Formats: sequence, C-alpha cells, structure tokens
Amino acid sequence: MKIIILFASISIASGLLFVNLYTSLVDVKSWGSNVPNSIAAARDYFKAANPGDFFRLFSPVNQVLGLLVLILFWRSSPSIRLCLGTAFFLYILGDVLTFAYFYPRNDLMFKTAALTDVDLLRKTVLEWRMMNWIRSLIILAGLGFSFLSLHKIYSL
Repeated sequence: MKIIILFASISIASGLLFVNLYTSLVDVKSWGSNVPNSIAAARDYFKAANPGDFFRLFSPVNQVLGLLVLILFWRSSPSIRLCLGTAFFLYILGDVLTFAYFYPRNDLMFKTAALTDVDLLRKTVLEWRMMNWIRSLIILAGLGFSFLSLHKIYSL
C-alpha cells in the first residue's frame, strides 16, 4: 500500500509539472502576444474558471501525498527519508513561490491593472514567464527526488 501512495504522489507531481509546462508553452505566449488585447481576452476567458482552479485542487493533494509518503517511509532508511523529505520541501517551495510571486502578478494581469497600462502588463507577463520556468524546475527537482527514493526502495 505504501508504494501505491508513492506512485500516486509521483503521478500528481508529474501532472502538476506538465500543466505548468503547458502554461509556459501555450498560455503565457497567448497572454503576451498582443497586449493589451490578449490580456483582455484572457480576462474574459478566465471569468468562469482559470488555471488556479486546477492548482488549488491538486497542489494540496500533492503536498498531502508528499507528507504521507515521508511519514510512511520514515523508518525505511535515512537516504530514502532524505530524498522524500527533499521532494516534499521542494513541492512546498513551489507553492510558496506560487502564493508569494504568482498570485500578485495574476491579480495584476487578470483583475486589477488597467488595460491601458501596457508597459506594466508586458513587464508582468515577462516576469511571470521567466519565473514559471523556475517553478517548473523546482517541481522537476522534487520529482527527481521522488523517483530517486522509489529507486532506492526497489533496490532494498
């Protein structure tokens, strides 16, 4: 049962990574393609739902599963514990970055900034784009540690 929970943790984290990559490769390009018209279109599109709805559901699930596998495999070995603890820390770090960095910029782009403030909107899209790659690397590193722990578990 423990191994199934580890696989679930890896699966959810992988899904988060791929949605994050999709956002970088598709959505952010669209947002910055024709500012301010592209931001206005995104604002209209995001009235019913937005990518944050996905992340608000699956990021906490990822954190709970990350913590759960850390607890479940705590006594396995120090190296497995270290890998799972590092993965959990990186998953938390990704969400801290989301709340501290991305949410304020989301509010600017999609709610509060005037569409006439083109320079601010372009700057915000550029900052968002660059930092989303950093966030993706953090999640990827967390996945690397999760996979390393899985390898160590099967090697025991």
